[in-house]
Amino acid sequence: MGTEQASLSSQSSAPGEGPSVATEGGRRGRTSQPPVELIRRREARWLEMTSHWEKAMARRYKKVKVLCRKGIPSSMRARCWPLLCGGQASMDRNLGKYQELEQSPGDPQWLETIEKDIHRQFPFHEMFLSPEGHGQRGLLQLLKAYTLYRPREGYCQAQGPVAALLLMHMPAEQAFWCLVQISERYLPGYYSPEMEAVLLDGEVFVALLRRVCPKAYKHLQKHGVGPLLYVTEWFLCLYSRTLPFPTVLRIWDAFLSEGVKVLFRVGLVLVRLALGSSEKLRDCTGVVETLEKLRNIPARLLQEDTLMAEVHDMAVLDRDVERDCRVQLAKLRKTRPDFGCCLERRLPNAKAIFDAQQLEDAQQPGKGSHPASTFLIPEIVVNPPPPHPKEQRRKKPDTRGKTFHVGQRPVLSLIPGGREGEDPGPTKRNSAPYLDTYF
Repeated sequence: MGTEQASLSSQSSAPGEGPSVATEGGRRGRTSQPPVELIRRREARWLEMTSHWEKAMARRYKKVKVLCRKGIPSSMRARCWPLLCGGQASMDRNLGKYQELEQSPGDPQWLETIEKDIHRQFPFHEMFLSPEGHGQRGLLQLLKAYTLYRPREGYCQAQGPVAALLLMHMPAEQAFWCLVQISERYLPGYYSPEMEAVLLDGEVFVALLRRVCPKAYKHLQKHGVGPLLYVTEWFLCLYSRTLPFPTVLRIWDAFLSEGVKVLFRVGLVLVRLALGSSEKLRDCTGVVETLEKLRNIPARLLQEDTLMAEVHDMAVLDRDVERDCRVQLAKLRKTRPDFGCCLERRLPNAKAIFDAQQLEDAQQPGKGSHPASTFLIPEIVVNPPPPHPKEQRRKKPDTRGKTFHVGQRPVLSLIPGGREGEDPGPTKRNSAPYLDTYF
């Protein structure tokens, strides 16, 4: 691999071979690893936090986000990713559902299409080398199950690398529910036949780029390089076919914690690295040269620590994405009245997904076989106030079967200081007013 050429595919750094990148002399070199003691401390921290996950998400989400930005230890991703995206909770609520889908025959049309794409997913990874191996067979079953679970959406080619990367880290059932969460909570509408959400986010990306890197924005506008020419593969595949594998894992750590804004931040950093200065634009005289520049960012700039530091420094917040989504959606609906993308379905981060699942469990406490959560929202019951003492005196007594003895009314005053034979008059009411009693 050349000095200044970055790998465009995760195949360049096969997970089975360990993380590696191109070095200055064209040699293959390993990325710097943190000290073993630091890795062990991080593992212990994640073990403790995942053991009390509901407490961590309900009270310490900011701490979870900080740890995800530092990178989840490799040994903990199989445990942390399903918890972050809500896949574990979905699986617990749908026990046996994946096995039912896996054993169903499936649509022959979808199966034929999936089988044609299976061998393209990480072909140099040991899991996916053989057509009869557990990797390719497991990926086929997982994608088939999704077409049965969401028959209207069916199968999208971009789901292949996403599902394959999940299968590298966890069993098929967990990977399936993580794929469901990514498709329905983080990126709803991305893998539908119309793919309207991708079109919308492409316009949002351009609006963000205009503010973050105006030089690159003007160049892309000048040469007519639309966002769908480069953003589509980035966003649909979550960069799994674009960047070195160790960097992809770090992006996923942040994405599953902070949501879609991470995809925008990474894309903005990549465009700035490729087209952010006059020197970089010197040789970009057209569409082809510009796209080639975006595909060949120097490898040293794509190492996980270097790239992620810039990603987290990128000044793009959830409210920025939401604002531009509303603006661009209004523009698209003016030109395309049938544009049906729904922003309300997308949740911004892992905390929002956790809260949504907690609310669903509170509304349907009997659904699923998993125990009720400790942090369910309690039902508020308002009891009416007791009747006013005056109302109690007015109530007609029940006299059936009862004998009453009426005595003579006293004529002497019982009030101290009163004169003999004087009527005592009305007694003073001791009860407080209604508002003072009950509010």
